Formats: sequence, structure tokens, C-alpha cells
Amino acid sequence: QVQLVESGGGLVQAGGSLTLSCAASASTFSILAVAWYRQAPGKQRELVASISSGGNTNYAHYATGRFTISRDNGKKTAFLQMNRLKPEDTAVYYCTAGRVVATSALGYEYWGQGTQVTVSS
Repeated sequence: QVQLVESGGGLVQAGGSLTLSCAASASTFSILAVAWYRQAPGKQRELVASISSGGNTNYAHYATGRFTISRDNGKKTAFLQMNRLKPEDTAVYYCTAGRVVATSALGYEYWGQGTQVTVSS
């Protein structure tokens, strides 16, 4: 089983930046697809970005141009770099992984515990 641990969340002011990390336990991390999802209070969990084992990326419209997903297979870690943050970005951010890039959150097999991102103003 793959364990995922997110870190890097916190409180930032609108316009600021934050980088989230997702550390994986499995040596097979390099062959997994990874995605970041977020969930705000009262809202459904939504895709932020995904990256395949081959490095192909996909972004939600609101994330395009502001967020960057990446991975370091040697460190078994995925990242989400977030720039020009807005109050509406406030949510719990989750790292997830699976065999292939999925079309919904239900398609991913492994999930981290989430990390809170709060954007003020």
C-alpha cells in the first residue's frame, strides 16, 4: 500500500505563494499518476492538477497559469506550487495517487490526510 503525506499548507495573504509537498512511502512511486484535489467547506472535492507517470500534466481552469504540479521520483515526492493565491483558493488540499490519471476523485486509490491552505483578504 502507498502512504501519502502532505505538508506545506498554512495561512497566506492574497497574492502570495505556497508550495505543497506530497511524500510517498512506496518505491513504486515513479510509476504512479499523482493528482492534487482540494475541498472547501460546503463544496465537493475538485481537481486542482494531475501529473502522469510520464510527466504529462493537466490543470483545472482556475489553476492554469498560477499553479504548477511537479514530481521528483528520486525523492518520491510530488509538489504543487501555488502562486498569486486568492481567497477562493482556501481549502483542504489532498494529494492522491493511482495507476493512471483518473477522471474523478473516485478513480484514485491512495489519499493523503490533507493540508489546510487559507488565503486571507
